[in-house]
Amino acid sequence: MNFLIIGAGGIGCFYGAKLQIAGHHVTFLSRGEHLYAMQQSGLEVEHKESYFSDPVEALDIDALIKNKVCDHYDLIMLTTKGGATASILEQLDHWLSNSETPFLSLQNGVDNEPLISKAIGEERTLGGLAVRIGGHIIEPGKVHATGAAQLIIGAWPNVENCSIEKNNNIEKLIEVFVSAEISTQLSLNIKQELWRKLLINNGVNPLSAITGLNTGELTSHKTLTLRVYEMMEEVASVAKADDVVLSKQDIDEMYELICTFDPIKTSMLIDKEKGRPLELDSICGAVLRRSEKLGIQTPITQLVNDLLILN
Repeated sequence: MNFLIIGAGGIGCFYGAKLQIAGHHVTFLSRGEHLYAMQQSGLEVEHKESYFSDPVEALDIDALIKNKVCDHYDLIMLTTKGGATASILEQLDHWLSNSETPFLSLQNGVDNEPLISKAIGEERTLGGLAVRIGGHIIEPGKVHATGAAQLIIGAWPNVENCSIEKNNNIEKLIEVFVSAEISTQLSLNIKQELWRKLLINNGVNPLSAITGLNTGELTSHKTLTLRVYEMMEEVASVAKADDVVLSKQDIDEMYELICTFDPIKTSMLIDKEKGRPLELDSICGAVLRRSEKLGIQTPITQLVNDLLILN
């Protein structure tokens, strides 16, 4: 199969490398020094259970539009920060429009799939989560990844609202991922799963960026671990704005997951350390917009969000 990965960061490079090892053709869309390094020296991806170091096809967005046809690809995977989604869809508007290629988001937040669906149609839109994985560029052309590196994917917004053909195609896609040694599960309600992941992202990402602590240090701290849980509760309180119900069991399951997961630096902490823009709008912003819409308070998320903006 032919895969296009838009956003060749730690997550995109890890899954792209796994697919290329399995014999599939992968195009990595990137920019800057990382793009140049991949074009000149290939891509290196380190993980405790796998190692990849080979030439890859790496392009910038202008070269993609000029030299590739969208229908050449069997799947487009979007692994950028959520804040880049609207811009990418705008830049690729014409390139994407005359195609039937499905488009899978593997991003933080709950606002990406609605944007994709509006741009290219619900039938082509797939929702997804990369879970139990930490992946980061350690230098141009080199990525380090940790964790079990699993995927959860499903028809957007859920199986009930999609065609039989689309759901069958998703099941075939999962078989391809599994054969590439990517642990992948089918979700019957991917919208619900995205909100469950937001529980974790809002619980630990912004707090880690403020404190400089990894997930293990946060959740083992006697005071901060309580704030983690409370910020998860605030996510659950606003999910109903999207017709999603998150129970105490959902919160407890996600809290237990982050407490027992191998400690990692969150993506937001790494971005702060490197002086890059933080993914606040996709995480805290998603909570705050819905709390305003519902007329309810999410004070801890508001406080942490504002402190990060000020600093």
